[in-house]
Amino acid sequence: MSISTPNAISTPSTSPTITTDALIIGFGKGGKTLAAKLSAAGRKVVVAEASADMYGGTCINIGCLPSKSLILSAEQARRDGANSTPETREAAFEAAIKEKRRVTSMLRDKNYHKLADQDNITVITGRAHFTGPHSVEIATAEGPVAVTASKIFINTGATPRIPDIPGIHTTPGVYTSTGLMDLDDMPQRLVIIGSGFIGLEFASMFADFGTAVTVLQHNAEFLPREDADVAAAIRAQLEAQGVKFLFNADTKAIAPAADGGVRLSVAVKGMTRGASQACDSTPAGTGNAHTDITGATDTTTTTSPTSNPTDHATMSHVQTKPSDDGEPRFAEPAEARFCLTTDAVLVATGRTPNVEGLHLEAAGVELTERGAVKVDDLLRTTAADIWALGDVNGGPQHTYISLEDYRVVWSQLNGSDRPYTVKDRKHVPSSTFLATPYSRVGLNEREAKAAGLDYVVKRLPVAAVPKAQVMRRPDGLMKAIVERNTGRILGAMLLSVESHEVINIVKLAMDLDAPASTLRDMVFTHPTIAEALNDLFA
Repeated sequence: MSISTPNAISTPSTSPTITTDALIIGFGKGGKTLAAKLSAAGRKVVVAEASADMYGGTCINIGCLPSKSLILSAEQARRDGANSTPETREAAFEAAIKEKRRVTSMLRDKNYHKLADQDNITVITGRAHFTGPHSVEIATAEGPVAVTASKIFINTGATPRIPDIPGIHTTPGVYTSTGLMDLDDMPQRLVIIGSGFIGLEFASMFADFGTAVTVLQHNAEFLPREDADVAAAIRAQLEAQGVKFLFNADTKAIAPAADGGVRLSVAVKGMTRGASQACDSTPAGTGNAHTDITGATDTTTTTSPTSNPTDHATMSHVQTKPSDDGEPRFAEPAEARFCLTTDAVLVATGRTPNVEGLHLEAAGVELTERGAVKVDDLLRTTAADIWALGDVNGGPQHTYISLEDYRVVWSQLNGSDRPYTVKDRKHVPSSTFLATPYSRVGLNEREAKAAGLDYVVKRLPVAAVPKAQVMRRPDGLMKAIVERNTGRILGAMLLSVESHEVINIVKLAMDLDAPASTLRDMVFTHPTIAEALNDLFA
């Protein structure tokens, strides 16, 4: 049963109050799976979703699936040479956006009807907020609906974290990932604030479409949580695509440029230039994100070459002077300020749990210091009979973790003798869909060393894998960490074509406590990327 449809919102005036067995706030993966399971068990369920554009959750509408659709289209454009001229780039981008919209619209409709067509489920479109421990008010287009439920499940996901930069909220052309994936026209120049994996996926994608991409990172180290050799290989791949990096870069202000683009005032520590000046003293609309930094000098900050070999910054070391004990001492880092003018800016500085407006205090639901809903190992909040699933509870922000959260909750509702808990969860893998996908599971070398483990490192260049050569995708490396005496697989990092598939084999072996020799000796079909595990774990 549905109170709303994708194209029309209607709240029956004769039913302003609903009493139900379960209320799920948010239409994400964990929530929608739980709703279907509760319905099949004969329980009455209300699902509240703030926007008709979000039926099905973040993944299918503004996350994993639309971004992967665009990434595949961008890769095709690069392979076909469609990114070589302005005309072909625009045509390829327009076709990619059209296909992305088709896929998300289809999936959104299917997800909506999968729930709304069930007699036990009522879907209400509107923003929900708590009015008491078991009561919620949902603000719909035609007035509020009060819902009282025995059990309530918060599944509101996460929202982009926006840094406090003057002009960031008011300047046209500044986007989060949601907006950037729905542009009608491809930006010729793109600045990305943030070099986490979301930012890097977009950098790789837009570079493949033919956009000139510059990534600004606040600190000096690229992918600081990854092993240095892996991070260097990922960076080299992106630089080969034409992506430029600027480290130690602090965006001070954002404003419209005279040419209709976006102007950023950027300060870079450790960089010097002949005439450092405030951005507001530079004529609006001059320069661009690839050329304004030409001639700068730096210690660790670098930018990478684009298709124009002269279009990059020149770097040198900061002067040093001896300290009192005779050891070299670096001078205080200089700071240069300059303007970047670009067509679009992507703010990719992470995501934060989406709790705004829920009035959680009315139900006695507490938050963590990081702003997530506080939960225990069973995903129970600080209020009785209220759970939190998915990104909103501060766990790993993956769709498959939201599904895992559903399993934790359902195990408590289905009469299991021993509920499944978060602590039972093993070895969460991840994949980043760059031009060469990067996937990992378990510990990397940096983490194994910090933990004081006795380990050996296994390495294999992807160029040594026959299938990679056949696919004309020989770039990348494979790396694994194995405990020395036991042969236990501690982790794996795969920067390789099809790594997003192969990593699941490694995870399964780890889950089963299979030693590295199992993958070394396993019989795989040939030619495949998976058979590289024979050599990697040899």
